[in-house]
Amino acid sequence: MSATRVLVLNSGSSSVKYQLLDMRDATRLAVGLVERIGEQTSRLTHTCVGTGATREQNGPIADHDAALKALSEELARDGVGLDSPELAAIGHRVVHGGMFFTEPTVVDDAVLTEIERLIPVAPLHNPANLTGIRTAMALRPDLPQVAVFDTAFHTTMPEAAARYAIDVKIADRYRVRRYGFHGTSHAYVSRTAAKLLGRAPEDVNVIVLHLGNGASASAVRGGRCVDTSMGLTPLEGLVMGTRSGDVDPAVVFHLQRVGGMSMDEVDTLLNKRSGLFGLCGDNDMREIQRRIDEGDREAALAFDIYIHRLRKYIGAYYAVLGTVDAVVFTAGVGENAARVREAAVAGLEGLGLAVDAERNAVRADRARLISPDGARTAVAVVPTDEELEIATQTYALVGKDG
Repeated sequence: MSATRVLVLNSGSSSVKYQLLDMRDATRLAVGLVERIGEQTSRLTHTCVGTGATREQNGPIADHDAALKALSEELARDGVGLDSPELAAIGHRVVHGGMFFTEPTVVDDAVLTEIERLIPVAPLHNPANLTGIRTAMALRPDLPQVAVFDTAFHTTMPEAAARYAIDVKIADRYRVRRYGFHGTSHAYVSRTAAKLLGRAPEDVNVIVLHLGNGASASAVRGGRCVDTSMGLTPLEGLVMGTRSGDVDPAVVFHLQRVGGMSMDEVDTLLNKRSGLFGLCGDNDMREIQRRIDEGDREAALAFDIYIHRLRKYIGAYYAVLGTVDAVVFTAGVGENAARVREAAVAGLEGLGLAVDAERNAVRADRARLISPDGARTAVAVVPTDEELEIATQTYALVGKDG
């Protein structure tokens, strides 16, 4: 097909991140961010990748419709606007697709209705994702709009991994099960890790550790997810920047009955005032490491708790997979915090895990091995690229349909 460009939109409640890619060689043509939508202090930052020139707009942007029109004007200034005949499709990140959406999907009224029905299990994300899709459809009704779901990669989990041990009828009635998130990242990273090993994705077992402010782990067998740490919501699993990760469910009842906290207060506590922030007052791993170097015990304990949970999941996913070819670190902390990577595998030599100190210390924006030569299990760092994954899935679908 002659149209080879894909615009990727990630619409938040008050922001839109975007990238324009040419899928002939997966090159980025433009990247940008519209933030503080609906405020007087809105800002649009746009970079033309070819020239490296960055432009900034400051001033009120009333809503997502205005935001998409503004970013379209910026793209047009570079000759790559939304009205370009070279634009093949717009790919949208959608956080929650439930069990209904297992692959990228061209958006129609039925798809919009189902995404809307999933709002109760993704109240912070799906409404904003819907707004972005509807706005883009209004601006380019002739153009395929493709939804790529964070949960889709995890729909291959067996029922034994996806089900919670609660009354089945209640679980089914209210769609209570483990869905998982960060799926586009886990898909991209696990596939790239296989390539790094010189093998096909279907021939390797990989543990992916997506460690950012939000954090999740996945067990990937032969290119298919068989377990992941996040559950019904992104709250379950690893210790995160502000989220608690795993806690005894009775903690909620205890805080209500004994602490007199409301449901909303407990929700805020576990999602926004817990994790590293709740433990030491900082959710930036760089700042935590600086404090540790200065002898701060609170920061050191927070780090130890973070690593302890991480190691538990590594061990658990070894048990799930049986054999593991690689443990892969990605996202902001995973890609940049050498101390986290070293601590996460320290003492796990019995599982074939170790890092080479010199390789681990290297900062690079490419996929690389950091384990010693001859290690039984590879340890790798793979920079994630969710936008490229969304664009790739979008273009593959549009190309197939076209």
